[in-house]
Amino acid sequence: MSEKDTTKKQIPLRLSPTLYQELARWAEEDFRSINGQIEYLLTEAVKRRKKQKKKISLEE
Repeated sequence: MSEKDTTKKQIPLRLSPTLYQELARWAEEDFRSINGQIEYLLTEAVKRRKKQKKKISLEE
């Protein structure tokens, strides 16, 4: 991988105040920053999706 491939990408993200507050509380409980919490949740969602796709393809 080149250096460009290993750097984290920045994206603008707009959240409702309610969602932001919920994420802030959850992040605090998990001892993470809000950014770290969002990254963790997205990573877990992608892993879960890959697992589900693999399971579906094995069932076919």
